[in-house]
Amino acid sequence: MKKKVGIVSCYFQANYGSQLQALATQMALDKLGYDNETINISGFNHEIRKAKIKYFAKASLTSDILLSKIGMAKNVFYKKFLKNAYTRQAALRTKRFHAFSQSNFRLSQPFSTREEAGQHYTDIVVGSDQLWLPANIAADYYTLNWVPNHVNTVAYATSFGQSALPSDISRKATTFLNRIRHLSIREESGQRLIQNLVGRQVPVVCDPTLLFTGEDWLQIQHEKPLIGGKYILCYFLGNNPPHREFAKRLREKTGYKIVALPHLDEFVKSDEHYADVMAYDVDPADFLNLIRNAAYVCTDSFHCSVFSILYKKIFFTFRRYTHKTKSSTNSRIDTLFKLSGIDGRIMDGNEDICGVLQIPIDYTMVHSRLNKLRKMSYEYLSVAIEDSKSTDL
Repeated sequence: MKKKVGIVSCYFQANYGSQLQALATQMALDKLGYDNETINISGFNHEIRKAKIKYFAKASLTSDILLSKIGMAKNVFYKKFLKNAYTRQAALRTKRFHAFSQSNFRLSQPFSTREEAGQHYTDIVVGSDQLWLPANIAADYYTLNWVPNHVNTVAYATSFGQSALPSDISRKATTFLNRIRHLSIREESGQRLIQNLVGRQVPVVCDPTLLFTGEDWLQIQHEKPLIGGKYILCYFLGNNPPHREFAKRLREKTGYKIVALPHLDEFVKSDEHYADVMAYDVDPADFLNLIRNAAYVCTDSFHCSVFSILYKKIFFTFRRYTHKTKSSTNSRIDTLFKLSGIDGRIMDGNEDICGVLQIPIDYTMVHSRLNKLRKMSYEYLSVAIEDSKSTDL
């Protein structure tokens, strides 16, 4: 049978990085010449959500993994029942995300169950992003446990999102990791986790967004800048006032206005009253445009850091979590900077502005390293898909 690749990704999530990495996976398979589509989960998404809620209900109330989700849960409540300026603006942004998803993803027919979906493909690729967080492992969709044995399974740059797993989730991970035929990971911490759990040595490949150059990404965005004049783009997800204070000192030093993308995952008090422009009406393509045309970028986001590198920006990345936090996503930033050869870009917010503005970035060297990583990653993906056996479905 002719190859048909099904993509398991978080294409529906109203998050810039989530949608762009899911789109990049589709774009990469298109570039390699494989017939592919993203699996439409609308028919069984209620089962996934129910399983995740059940997981959180059973989690310890002292778990910082659970506590990190309380703000998001409150945010869902606010958006559903409150009607104010914030909820109206958030609804506008959600609408833009939905429109972007509808126009850019090649979705499959709706399937009533995940098992039904597994029967329609010769190969299924899961990735990337933090699809192997504990709650997602408990929900058992991104694990590919439902895929028939005769279907080739590939994990491309999939991430655990954290450096350690609870013991019960570790046991589940041991089972599904042994079933996936071709494993690759996005962070070195995940590489070590897999080695410890199942004894497999797997490669670290680049995030799907890095499979394309900044020029490649121009195909989905407007050429003209969305905002005129010089500006500092701020995209913070964490509630860390010192990071906003850094941006304000940078504004004072440069005279450039602050453009902020506020309150993405939840309402964050620190996002109030520090920016000159609060941008809500922004879809993932506009997100790229704002990064590309910024004079400076301040962020605690992995994917905002990725696109800052692709567009050769002067950027400053802040740690959203402390290293002691179990749900910390610091590892992905550390791996990104190590692989690309970038040093001195991680801030805590208290730095002297004049000093950090003098820290150089050798983008010639950085992009040379990214080109090598990109080539290796494409080779991994191609070899993994070509390894599937020809079978009749």
